[in-house]
Amino acid sequence: MNLNLTGFHHLTAVSGDIRENKRFYTRDLGMRLVKRSVNQDDVSAYHLFYADNVGHPGTDITFFDWNVPRERRGNHTVTRTGLRVQGDASLTYWKERFAALNVTHGEIVERDDRHVLDFEDNEGQRLMLVTDGGAGDPPTPWAQSSVPAEHQIRGLGAITMTVPNLRNTDLVLQKVMNLRPVREYPDPESPAHTVHVYEMGEGGGPHAELHVAVRPDLAPATPGAGGVHHVAFRTPTEEQYHAWTEHFRHFGLQTSGEVDRYWFRSLYFREPNGILYEIATDGPGFGVDEDMDTLGDKIVLAPFLESRREEIVANLKPID
Repeated sequence: MNLNLTGFHHLTAVSGDIRENKRFYTRDLGMRLVKRSVNQDDVSAYHLFYADNVGHPGTDITFFDWNVPRERRGNHTVTRTGLRVQGDASLTYWKERFAALNVTHGEIVERDDRHVLDFEDNEGQRLMLVTDGGAGDPPTPWAQSSVPAEHQIRGLGAITMTVPNLRNTDLVLQKVMNLRPVREYPDPESPAHTVHVYEMGEGGGPHAELHVAVRPDLAPATPGAGGVHHVAFRTPTEEQYHAWTEHFRHFGLQTSGEVDRYWFRSLYFREPNGILYEIATDGPGFGVDEDMDTLGDKIVLAPFLESRREEIVANLKPID
């Protein structure tokens, strides 16, 4: 079977202030909370999913709710998460919006031949708006968003990870995951160092680009709030998902084994610099257990946790 990842599925980060996190992503960024659940491996923590109106794969940024100190920045981690917008007019809109809302942000600049706008959430999560010119699956705007439909976030864009050494990571990206190296550009934070761009899927575009910054001058990051837990890549079918499991076994890569998250199927492993990757299926999707009109309104649990609902919900803090 020809195994090719089609883009990013989701990215999961960490928040130490989940109530403010929900306010920022739904109100300031205008994204829809499409799934209000718990971390299936630590049910004391929320797991919130923000996406387009229906939670299409490739549009969600998600958060675990852990009472931890802030991340200490460094390498061996994902260091900036791209979010796509349609074009330059949207970047101008967002720059003005960020200024009005006192959101930490930079200037609109050209990077890797695209216009981008860096910004941070209230916990220092490093984010970037990037123009996509219509590349990637078309999203479904959320009618109740505080952001006009034409300027809403369209999904995940280029994701940047930072490592001290490229060699073994490059081997896994090319030989195991079938990503294609396509170009390089100077690291915007340290132009003496290089960012290497890898592409997946067909047609290109920021929805399907992993950017790898090589920074041997940095110490390893310390995980925490404002940091990224893992990045997930899309595989379209159950058949391909099972094939990826066998594929990794063939290469002798240790994985989590297949994990049923109910809304999608997952397979986890660490690339050679220790960054946690996930292969995730497109389906069955967030509508499998909720009406699409009321996504995210209430706490939903995977079926294997449902018998513990009363205990789980009692231990969660209010976030509305």
